[in-house]
Amino acid sequence: MAPLLEVSDLHAGYGAAEVLRGIGLSAPQGSVITVIGPNGAGKSTLLAALMGVLPITRGEVRFGGEDVARLTLEERVMAGLALVPEKRELFGTMSVEDNLLLGGWRPMRRRVRSWRDGLERVYTLFPRLKERRAQAAGTLSGGERQMLAVGRALMGQPRLLMLDEPSLGLAPLIVRDIFATIRQLRGGGTTILLVEQNARAALDVADHGYVLETGDLVLQGPAADLADDPRVIETYLGAKKPAP
Repeated sequence: MAPLLEVSDLHAGYGAAEVLRGIGLSAPQGSVITVIGPNGAGKSTLLAALMGVLPITRGEVRFGGEDVARLTLEERVMAGLALVPEKRELFGTMSVEDNLLLGGWRPMRRRVRSWRDGLERVYTLFPRLKERRAQAAGTLSGGERQMLAVGRALMGQPRLLMLDEPSLGLAPLIVRDIFATIRQLRGGGTTILLVEQNARAALDVADHGYVLETGDLVLQGPAADLADDPRVIETYLGAKKPAP
């Protein structure tokens, strides 16, 4: 069976500045794929290009068997791609529940009659959001805002959920909760593309991983193998591989 997402020879950047060069990756249905790397490697640029926020200068992005590289952002949303950006981009003066309902734009446009039932799924996944459903999003804690951003994306019933640095700026206990949620989503069959600087946590939750450095993919493989790779351990996991 073909991967849900397959990227081939992707080039993208800002104006004349090419940031990504020849990127190729794939995400099988129901898997968690992670892209790790240092600041400035191009990880967020990759997600922006896949989502249609940034134009692709060359390459192919096949999603569900169709080439979506030239589709607009709105068309990609309707196809089933969803991005939770690093800055979360919530509507701060609106309530938690209204932010979630806005996330249901895709199933609403597709006339899915039960699209509002997604609220209960989100509230089951994040009970704190249910407790704060009438509260303005701008008054939430950092961890709660991240939960709301993920929940809003899930309201769109995406086929692929892309997460950009979901642990950024969060306390360790909240980071643990976020990654527990990613495991739970994977267990429910959601396909996830995770961009993350916390390489240890990302590789622990992922099925397959890619290492991106200055716009080039330099390593890839099963996440467990990358976690044991001496170069990854030395550069990204903060510890040297123990001697055999």
